[in-house]
Amino acid sequence: MADAAGILGFDPFDPAFRSDPYPRYPAPGPLLRTPVGLWVTSSYALCERALRDPAFGHGGADGESWRSGPARRRSFLTMDPPDHTRLRRLVSKAFTPRLVERLRPRVTALVDDLLAAAHGSTDLIAALAYPLPVVVISELLGVPPEDHERFKAWSDALARGLDPDFLLPADELARRDEARAEFAAYFRELAARRRAEPRDDLLSALVAVSDGGDALSEEELLGTCILLLVAGHETTVNLIGNGALALLRNPDQLARFRARPDGVAAAVEELLRYDPPVQLTLRTALTDTDLGGTPLRRGSLVLLLTGRANRDPAAFADPDRLDLARYADGTHAARHLSFGQGIHYCLGAPLARLEGQVALAKLFERDVRLSPEPLTYRDNLVLRGLSSLPVTLDD
Repeated sequence: MADAAGILGFDPFDPAFRSDPYPRYPAPGPLLRTPVGLWVTSSYALCERALRDPAFGHGGADGESWRSGPARRRSFLTMDPPDHTRLRRLVSKAFTPRLVERLRPRVTALVDDLLAAAHGSTDLIAALAYPLPVVVISELLGVPPEDHERFKAWSDALARGLDPDFLLPADELARRDEARAEFAAYFRELAARRRAEPRDDLLSALVAVSDGGDALSEEELLGTCILLLVAGHETTVNLIGNGALALLRNPDQLARFRARPDGVAAAVEELLRYDPPVQLTLRTALTDTDLGGTPLRRGSLVLLLTGRANRDPAAFADPDRLDLARYADGTHAARHLSFGQGIHYCLGAPLARLEGQVALAKLFERDVRLSPEPLTYRDNLVLRGLSSLPVTLDD
């Protein structure tokens, strides 16, 4: 097998890649083809086109070729129409914007409690970025508080398991598959309890949801719960951690952030563009087509480097600079690709935005200073985030 750089077109094992991957991705431009035949692009225009165009999808077995075994339990994230349309419609009936907005007081209270417990030298990931979304998604799904900690090991293994199989050692593949099996068994039992005794939570709503007699099968329900855990938790951890670090490294932008509390929503959009939690995604050509003038045969795999596309100078002026004014009036910047585009646009984006806005706004009401310790990033490729963020916190 070719090495990782030969497969992907960049080297994810370069020590410098973890701290700053953006200069090490292929530069935006025409499609590139790696020695093994994978097409790669970091062009904003080409990534956006592939995300929106129905000629590109996940393509069943072809589109899941980096996955094997239990990792291929399907959710609507990896489906194409009509299966995707049906399943997303059903899940959307339960996971509504009204449900998300109803969480704002609870998210605010959780952030206040977490920050109240954090003083002096603190790891911001452990103190805030991790516990906030895990409690929110656990409560949303109706998981009892005593089980919240069980999610950490499962979530870590599942997040790492989003990376291509060829990048993962055998022990991590085994942990991923074991975590999926344990997670599925846990939610199979919890869903049975919710069928018997429904509560006011998302899992009860998913169990009960129907559309003209249609309903989620057990496999679809379990796949959706796994997706909600990883997408609703891991990405938000990274949004808060990456966003806090970006502000701490850019004092002028942090001063703007603090001075304009009514601009937090726009600021979070720029933080999502600048150092996004999700760095890349894979698409399959579902028919003979072309992308940017390059002919593609049906079944061709295209790696979309959306994190780098968010810094394409053809779409964003001065793209490597954090500029919280970029989205301030909603007219001068392209839409970032951090939540995708098209039919697979992130269903949980409103929840991630809500948690990121509240957490960062509350955090920077305090005096926060970056500690001198070296920063370490998790080994994940698809998801980018810090393993710890040492800071000093004062009231």
